[in-house]
Amino acid sequence: MNIEKFLGERIVASVSALYGDVAPELIQIQKTRKEFEGDYTLVVFPLLKTSRKGPEQTAQAIGEALVASTPEIGGFNVVKGFLNLSFRPSFWAARLDEIMADEHFGTWPSTGRTVMIEYSSPNTNKPLHLGHIRNNLLGYSVAQILKANGHNVIKVNLVNDRGIHICKSMLAWLKFGGGETPASSGMKGDHLVGKYYVEFDKHYKAEIRELVAGGMSEDEAKHRAPLMVEAQEMLRKWEAKDPEVYNLWQTMNGWVYEGFDATYKALGVDFDKVYYESNTYLLGKSLVEEGLERGIFFRKEDGSVWIDLTADGLDQKLLLRGDGTSVYMTQDLGTATQRFSEYSLDDMIYVVGNEQNYHFQVLKLILGKLGRKWAEHIYHLSYGMVELPEGKMKSREGTVVDADDLIDAMVATAREMSQELGKLDECTPEEAEAICRMIGLGALKYFILKVDPKKTMLFDPRESIDFNGNTGPFIQYTYARIRSLLRKGAAAGVTVSGRLPEGVALSTVETDLIKQLSDYPAVVRQAGETYSPSIIGNYIYELAKQFNSFYHDNPILREENPEIKLARLTISSEVARVIAAGMKLLGIDVPERM
Repeated sequence: MNIEKFLGERIVASVSALYGDVAPELIQIQKTRKEFEGDYTLVVFPLLKTSRKGPEQTAQAIGEALVASTPEIGGFNVVKGFLNLSFRPSFWAARLDEIMADEHFGTWPSTGRTVMIEYSSPNTNKPLHLGHIRNNLLGYSVAQILKANGHNVIKVNLVNDRGIHICKSMLAWLKFGGGETPASSGMKGDHLVGKYYVEFDKHYKAEIRELVAGGMSEDEAKHRAPLMVEAQEMLRKWEAKDPEVYNLWQTMNGWVYEGFDATYKALGVDFDKVYYESNTYLLGKSLVEEGLERGIFFRKEDGSVWIDLTADGLDQKLLLRGDGTSVYMTQDLGTATQRFSEYSLDDMIYVVGNEQNYHFQVLKLILGKLGRKWAEHIYHLSYGMVELPEGKMKSREGTVVDADDLIDAMVATAREMSQELGKLDECTPEEAEAICRMIGLGALKYFILKVDPKKTMLFDPRESIDFNGNTGPFIQYTYARIRSLLRKGAAAGVTVSGRLPEGVALSTVETDLIKQLSDYPAVVRQAGETYSPSIIGNYIYELAKQFNSFYHDNPILREENPEIKLARLTISSEVARVIAAGMKLLGIDVPERM
């Protein structure tokens, strides 16, 4: 049952009976604030023109009419122009029975909409780092949430496998690598290639210093440094399909892909399709030619192609370099066109950091000017950077937090803290290791996803694994606690079925938990509309916190009344089900025991 819809219909009927027909849009219902008694609140002020009475009088009359005509409503109170309505415990008992009977509780019917979501989008010149982790976790979770909202979701990755940055790693490996491979070095392929990206930067900066010391300006030195000149020449050779350069590119990218796949598997994220910039940039070049022919773009004296967006409040944007090589915008134009053509998309969501806000603003503008009406259905899910207590990370200087190292460290910290607290005392070594991995990854994922995507966040690994407070392990432990209760109950002969015991009298704390459970579908809908996993995370935390308060203040297995004992176990079972479902939308597993 949609409670607000049901209540709205009953209010419209009561107000119409009292004062004559009323427009449904005047009925404003909201959850009652915690400091007041009640479940839902009717804002009376919009109805005063209809009632022609004061707010308190109007609220009192509507409350009396609702109690008289609606058996589910047990009482009301009036606070100025607000009518606070309370449902009977029997109403909430029936809601719990509905929830238990709905095996797809929290998921919405099919919308028929096809939504593509792009996330990860790594460069093949370095391994994944903490910033990529936020991107991957956010993209994967939003995809799960959109599926739960009834959309057909296609998860894609665009690998930036070409460009000057790739050539920098390749050139440094040729010059300084001595034939080193992942097999000979024992390094993951993405780490090995990243090592030479840092190596390039180190030697490049040394060349700049030498040229500046010889009297050259810094800007000129950056362009004329021999390493940079060679890297640019290598890019031109790659675009010309020079066999030697192309073979090296395929080999080193192959090393990187194996490394990426291992990291994705460890993170628990996947993709339905992987696009490669090396395959899409040529389509982008053809769109640039189309824009030139139609006078939308213009060519400068050096041969480079631009679009003038000053009339749109922006500036001029480069689309093709003078030597004919592509820029990111070139391939994004091509990729977007290919995707909408292939899948007849209703929406295309790009999960990319907020430093690219301008890029996506320009992308939509250009596609619109090229006559692609679907450009309006491109959405940039812009997220804030992840910072550490020491400050920002820099890939070129090798000061990033490596994703693989972080995952290993999170699991190790989970193991250490679990052992300190005695959480693994009853587990076999295999169970303990699986639980530590689940806790470590759950801590990492929850800590990142509980923050609104738009906000820059400070990551503190140890704080994220605290078993108390708003953390993944706290929620996982709550789930494991409930599963333990249910096992002990079953061992004592108390087995949860698909309904509450007939006629059981529910207390306020019990109905409060059912109210919280009944909110879950609306929370999933809101998270899908706002592309914000933090809404799911904070809801699940509040549910877990509320259950723990209930657990500490009310006996469950020690309850002497068998009907109340069974009712409390039944409610606990549904809390566990919703916790597991919500955490799954965040890409987080929950353990059966801890």
